[in-house]
Amino acid sequence: MEKELLIYIDGAFYPKSQAKISVYDHGLLYGDGVFEGIRAYDGVVFKLREHVERLYRSAHAIMLQIPMSKEEMVQAVLETLRKNNLYNAYIRLVVTRGVGDLGLDPRKCPKSSVIIITDTIVLHSGEAKEKGITAVISWVRRNSVDAATHEIKSLNYLNSVLSKIEANMNHVDEAICLDKNGYIAEGVGENLFIVKNGKILTPPSSTGALAGITAQVAIRLAKSLGYDVAEVNITPFQLFTANEAFFTGTAAEIVPIREVNKRQIGNGNPGPVTKKLMAEFQKMVLDPKEGVPIYS
Repeated sequence: MEKELLIYIDGAFYPKSQAKISVYDHGLLYGDGVFEGIRAYDGVVFKLREHVERLYRSAHAIMLQIPMSKEEMVQAVLETLRKNNLYNAYIRLVVTRGVGDLGLDPRKCPKSSVIIITDTIVLHSGEAKEKGITAVISWVRRNSVDAATHEIKSLNYLNSVLSKIEANMNHVDEAICLDKNGYIAEGVGENLFIVKNGKILTPPSSTGALAGITAQVAIRLAKSLGYDVAEVNITPFQLFTANEAFFTGTAAEIVPIREVNKRQIGNGNPGPVTKKLMAEFQKMVLDPKEGVPIYS
């Protein structure tokens, strides 16, 4: 019988089937909390400290006090992976406001709760990176920067869930969200890039998009390969008429987009710039200097 994965909850480990939170936790009741998705490759947790830094920035933005230091959080992630004997994994790091009452007031939650899940994740079929994926521009607009902006990686992902439902109903792989002005913001859980005349463009965070860690890696790789990269507003027309387009994200990694709203992107195949970035990214994730080893 396969051993159950262990889940970290507030300093203790529980078998997956017994890992539970209170129905009074404000993370469940109101989406009041923050999270990170992180990957481990061949015994190294890729960009672990960068993810932890972003987690604490999100928590600061919603005035959520995390009950442990950043280094303690790093060690807790590593210990959870060791407990599960995992070398390649997807890590979901969650901090909720904690247990309160049925009112909104966060002052009723005396202590936040930390949850660490180490498992696997598959977003798209195995052919996605070879053939590219399809997408639709969603009617659901990204929350603006003066609302529950996706610059904060909060537990409130209903905006993305509604867009994903639309993608499912249209029988495509993914959805693309616009900002309130009609510019491209991001995918439901990924950053978006286009390639036009050899230049790489991506939306700015002013659209309400998350500052993606994989996106920053892609930008760094692109510049090292000699490409010009700019953060600019991108219209749907510019996306439709791009030479190439791709998503980046921790779970997605780098994945080409071949079609949006039934419009073929470029020649309908992953383009040369995207393929170069994908190849360089796969090299980088295996570089021990780019992460934190599980066993040091």
